[in-house]
Amino acid sequence: MTASAAEAAVPHAGGVSEDEFRAALSRFAAGVVLVTAHDPDEGPSGEDVGMTATAFMSVSLDPPLVMVSVRNGSRMDDLLDRQPLWAVSVLSESQRHIAGRFAMKGRVSDRLLFQDIPLVRGTEADAPLVAGALATLECRTEQRVTAGDHTLVVGRVLAAATPGTAGGPLIHFRGRYRTLG
Repeated sequence: MTASAAEAAVPHAGGVSEDEFRAALSRFAAGVVLVTAHDPDEGPSGEDVGMTATAFMSVSLDPPLVMVSVRNGSRMDDLLDRQPLWAVSVLSESQRHIAGRFAMKGRVSDRLLFQDIPLVRGTEADAPLVAGALATLECRTEQRVTAGDHTLVVGRVLAAATPGTAGGPLIHFRGRYRTLG
């Protein structure tokens, strides 16, 4: 057994191993979103940054709040620590390729990731939104909470749209993208 496999099999303080925890939570179906933000400090006109997420949820209706979980030290975590404006595109079943592209960690530059994806610019957050998404949200960070190896970013929804795209949601279940039906 490799060192990392041995470490994963060792129970955490709560008595569950990383592998057991991952296997149990893979049975929880979750919608898939693309979280985006514009980094004004990158290059002469800035650069758009994106991240696929399944750890996203509604927090409050009044005020309208949502939350996304980002890995500590990731580019998105670093950006959202200094850039309070960001956006969420709720992906449809026909946008699996977008989810897969932005789930690739560190393989290509963000500029290339956005290439050939139909986008619209947010009016509140100046972040890219995926054209044809089931819904879009533009947010401003209200709170950041460190939780283990992730940071929970709570955002106030500044604008929301449901463009009326046909089709169902993209779902993540048992380690794969799936569709309803």
